[in-house]
Amino acid sequence: MNSMDFEKARFNMVEQQVRPWDVLDARVLAVINAIPREDFTPDAYKNLAYADTRIPLSNDDSDCCMLNPNIEGRILQHLDISDDEVVLEIGTGTGYLTACLASLARHVDTVEINEDLSKLAEKNLAKHGFDNITLSTGDASKSWTQKQFYDAIAITGSMPEIPESYKKMLKEGGRLFVITGEAPAMTAQLVTRTGKNTWTTKGLFETCVGSLCGIKKAETFSF
Repeated sequence: MNSMDFEKARFNMVEQQVRPWDVLDARVLAVINAIPREDFTPDAYKNLAYADTRIPLSNDDSDCCMLNPNIEGRILQHLDISDDEVVLEIGTGTGYLTACLASLARHVDTVEINEDLSKLAEKNLAKHGFDNITLSTGDASKSWTQKQFYDAIAITGSMPEIPESYKKMLKEGGRLFVITGEAPAMTAQLVTRTGKNTWTTKGLFETCVGSLCGIKKAETFSF
């Protein structure tokens, strides 16, 4: 595809995949329209950058994928990020959702367990000039304490259940997006901190995505 073909594919993705999935927030749609997803898609799959499919990110972990565009749109819409907020992303991948989050937020801390992916994401994000992202490499499947509290947290792979450690890292009014359960029946959830020791949890939609990279290994060796 040339650049014009990618632009048309991006427009079609928004109109035929993202918007029909009830992603109607104008800021979110503008960000998805503006960021070239092909620049964050592995070379072998660039022609699928705007397809309604999961794109593999790692040869040694078939579960590790870019999320479908409509799910990414829903994450951005449900987190409802304002431009003065600080966000934590667990699972950077190639940096596409990171770029979307950083376009909406004041700052994004993002963590990726796969060192090769982390380096790729850093390169991709640098190419687009983002200066409000702190990228770390490490296993954040249990917790990550870069800052004490966040306005919003996005976990980009599924987990067996809602992680208590991340609920406690939300500011009051802060939101956590996470997909929980086991294939083939998983539920996207939004957790909102309503007080010092109170949270509400809302089921958003049914889906099925790969587990958070590293989660299985972490669970296996947890004694």
